[in-house]
Amino acid sequence: MHADLAFRPSSMRRLRPPVAADFWRQIKRTVNGVAVSELQINLIVDAIFDGLQLSPEDVVCDIACGNGALSQYLFDSCSSLFGSDIDSQLIATAFEHFAEPPAFDFVCMDANSYVQAEANPQRFTKALCYGSFSYFPADDAERVLTALHQRFINIERVYIGNLPDRQRADRFYPQGKDYLAELERATAPIGIWRSADDWRELAARCGWRIRFHQMPGEFYAAHYRFDVILER
Repeated sequence: MHADLAFRPSSMRRLRPPVAADFWRQIKRTVNGVAVSELQINLIVDAIFDGLQLSPEDVVCDIACGNGALSQYLFDSCSSLFGSDIDSQLIATAFEHFAEPPAFDFVCMDANSYVQAEANPQRFTKALCYGSFSYFPADDAERVLTALHQRFINIERVYIGNLPDRQRADRFYPQGKDYLAELERATAPIGIWRSADDWRELAARCGWRIRFHQMPGEFYAAHYRFDVILER
């Protein structure tokens, strides 16, 4: 893996007030149970901005958006964003604290059902899935990426972040633990681990070109995770 994106300084985008730690804990954006710092969140947001090449005209599809805490960092830099998530409690939080309809809105629906059912997929120009893709069952993962390519025809780029790297699983699990069975299960604590080659094959089957992005060393999960950017 290598970093092939330049990071955009936070000063180049409008920053909303910091999100309370409880919101990050709710979506397990934590280290040993402690919510990650605002610095860590800004590293994530900067990577998403650069990976998507986000512009004020963009309409963003945020798949498995959780409680909307991350989504709202994009609101001031796109024309609209629509998020979906399977968890009704998380979506309730998104509605209560972050939704600004009609431009910024959310729906409770699993990823595969949403991408198949979206009534106006042509409106979207960019897509995001951060920290959740590894929890999609393998068949659903392929269906989601295929639908984004075939139905959401105006999406130029898809940013999929915080993916566990199968080739570096030994950097996450404690020495001596037999973890191989966990790497294949979407229901495991980290979900399905895929290598770069796995991702190249998955992207190709679904019609996408792929680039890889490695977060900087100060990012809390850089030692065992990477991001991918899919393009037409």
